[in-house]
Amino acid sequence: MAIRTLAGMAALLLASASLQAAPRDPLAPTGRWSANTDGRAPTPPMGWNSWNAFATDVDEEKVLASAQKIVDTGLAAKGYRYINLDEGWWDHRRADGRMLVRADKFPSAATPGGATSFKPFTDRLHAMGLKAGIYTDLGRNTCAQAYGPNEPNLPRGSVLEREVGLYGHIDQDIALYFGEWGFDYVKIDGCGLRAYGEDSPLVRAGRYRALAPILDLDSINRSNIPAVRAMFTQVKAALVRADPDGDYLLSLCIWGSADVRSWAKDVGNISRTSDDITPHWTRLLTNFDTAARRPLYAHPGSWNDPDMLFIGKGEFDADHLTEARSHFALWAMVSAPLLIGADLRTTPQSLMDIFGNAALIAIDQDPAGNQAVLAFDSDDFQILVKTLADGDKAVALVNRTAAPTEAILTAQHIKLRDDADVALTDLWTGARSSFRKERKFALAPHETLVFRVQGSRVLADGFYLSELPGSVNPAVDGVTVPMADPSIHRAVVAWTGTRGAGQRPLYGGWGGAQADSTPYGRELAVAGRHFTAGLGVLANSRLEVRNARYRQLTASVGVDDSATDAAGGVTFAIYGDRRLLATSGPMHRGMPARPITADVRGVKIVELVARAPGAVNERLPLAWGDAAFHR
Repeated sequence: MAIRTLAGMAALLLASASLQAAPRDPLAPTGRWSANTDGRAPTPPMGWNSWNAFATDVDEEKVLASAQKIVDTGLAAKGYRYINLDEGWWDHRRADGRMLVRADKFPSAATPGGATSFKPFTDRLHAMGLKAGIYTDLGRNTCAQAYGPNEPNLPRGSVLEREVGLYGHIDQDIALYFGEWGFDYVKIDGCGLRAYGEDSPLVRAGRYRALAPILDLDSINRSNIPAVRAMFTQVKAALVRADPDGDYLLSLCIWGSADVRSWAKDVGNISRTSDDITPHWTRLLTNFDTAARRPLYAHPGSWNDPDMLFIGKGEFDADHLTEARSHFALWAMVSAPLLIGADLRTTPQSLMDIFGNAALIAIDQDPAGNQAVLAFDSDDFQILVKTLADGDKAVALVNRTAAPTEAILTAQHIKLRDDADVALTDLWTGARSSFRKERKFALAPHETLVFRVQGSRVLADGFYLSELPGSVNPAVDGVTVPMADPSIHRAVVAWTGTRGAGQRPLYGGWGGAQADSTPYGRELAVAGRHFTAGLGVLANSRLEVRNARYRQLTASVGVDDSATDAAGGVTFAIYGDRRLLATSGPMHRGMPARPITADVRGVKIVELVARAPGAVNERLPLAWGDAAFHR
């Protein structure tokens, strides 16, 4: 009997081990929301960062003066609370691995034993009602060390002492920055993982040790995506240990590389979608485009980051108020972090008024967390629509060109009835107006008109899911071959000029899930029937949707007409808290859209799954046409 019992236990253990070893079906419903909600980012972070104003030439007086200005002008009361150090604070890494602060630049960090501590600095900011942020790199060395080797305030000492990045020190550094020094925010660059290969002139000159690159902005295939993700996952785990009350923010800054689009939302609080911004209109378009086309990849707790605000310099200074206002309005519409980059000691009032626009801050900080969706898209002009927590809409009309233009806004763009009044409040002037059906607007070059809008909804008893991107998470978006995105504006950038071959399409992830369009930017259409509302996604995908007490979910599903696979069969299914609620049966390209309905009363997480066994996902774009929640 004992022998049989032991044999049975062994069999159970073997079976358990086998089950654990078997890969989990990524399309199997989990009944949970997998996008990150850890840390303190229920809305996009707001504050100030030292880089755009001072680069590496930063010191305690400059930072504290900016912090005081934020408090004195009332910006802190409006939500600007993070005061973030960028590069330039390091002295060197001690032999035991401890990071030392430049006490000549941050005198409050000096200690009798020479260990230095930022605790007096963060205590000062906390006493002002603010939060403190710090900068580091995922590699051994930093961006300024690689690309600004003659800049001031670079780390000092031997080759090993100048290795100030996290590589090999993640747990030690995060424990120091958060557990001992009291920081609340960390921005982590990735230059140390891309700029220090054996062929680097600085490495060959003996200034730094070689580290084989695992990040590549030009090619998704030359990035080691699992390794980069694993390092950021280790950082997050270290943050949880060092700051167990969860009062932290993790900013991933690897510029859209390593397919970060698809996984940053599951790991950190904000993620850069592009290379650095510069104070030029065309560069703004580049950075804006990388974020504007990802509304389903931003949620409360995890946000797209098109980089810091450059209001205050170049084409966004006080002589370019139209461009400065557009910059601020566009960042607010895409729910971007509002991180001021200006030297606030000398910023004129006209620009301070932009930073302090309470109506636009409210759009950025709206608690529903819905990033704006493109309702009209062209190279010259765009309309963005954002659903707010109270049911109002924010609408932005964007003239991307250097010439004046006329544009028509329709009620249909906003998903409002065209036989009822549509009320507009201009968020720059406060002026109120209304229209029915459509209205023509004149826009100056580079102007963005932005309104808060009220009206009668086309869908009177609920919302289209594309209006609620903050409640839709593409847990599996079907992308198997991340590709460069050809729709992003490609500007001439300051650091290369017109040397080389130009700015070729970058940013892996073309083909991700989209609101109101296919993954490749076309109108949703199934067997000739067009859908102005819906979710576009590739085959073999799973979308998680949070349900706020809605009773029913409906959609018309099918293979999009843009699919190049005419033979692949797709089955659509709706799950509620892991239970199968409805299914479509197999569908192919050319078949009419099929209605699908599910009772979702009491369900917390709805999952939309589209299976196509053996298909090449990129050849099978799908449509959840008119997908909507109903009360």
